[in-house]
Amino acid sequence: MRIDVLTLFPSMYERFLTESIIKRAIDSKRVIVRIHNIRDYSIYNNRQVDDYPYGGGSGMVLMCDPIFRAIDSLREDNSIIVMMSPSGKVFKQKIAYDLSKYEHLIILCGHYEGFDERIKSLVDIELSIGDYVLTGGEIPSMVVMDAVIRLVDGVINSNSLTSESFNNNLLDYPNYTKPAEYRGLKVPDVLLSGHHKNIEKFREDERIRLTKENRPDLLGDRDE
Repeated sequence: MRIDVLTLFPSMYERFLTESIIKRAIDSKRVIVRIHNIRDYSIYNNRQVDDYPYGGGSGMVLMCDPIFRAIDSLREDNSIIVMMSPSGKVFKQKIAYDLSKYEHLIILCGHYEGFDERIKSLVDIELSIGDYVLTGGEIPSMVVMDAVIRLVDGVINSNSLTSESFNNNLLDYPNYTKPAEYRGLKVPDVLLSGHHKNIEKFREDERIRLTKENRPDLLGDRDE
């Protein structure tokens, strides 16, 4: 997979791309990530990328030309263009799985008062990470990349993905490790029993219990 990110603040990605699973995915060539400064595509002497909105209003709006030029230079036949936007579809695990199957993502990060509406004519999907507003699209784009990259074939052990949160619209089951008792808090006996069928049932029951308690909204979309 190749991911190209268009942003006004490239330095925000420096640590994100050089730590943990993301770094290993890049080092192993499972994923190629390139960060591009939108200002590099401006034709104005001062590298201007924004201007006042028509009709008045506060703030500045990202202009069409630099972003159209950037997309034109990066887009290929297999590209999917993702715009990070508070008005986008809420990002969920199912979308992460879908995006992980594509060969090339172009992620567009807004700032200020957002994008000239005409830029959306280039976009395949608008995504939001929640019902709140951030200063820009950079942090949301990292959330999307982190969720997608870990699903790319070979990045992490596939067995780790089978029962994690949001598979079949359930949260993950609770995990424990040594010691079996700590400050009076004990590991459930079933997990120490070695009885795999009982352990599997316990974990499935716990997934349902935790989902009912913490995210009952997920159960309405669950595949029975």
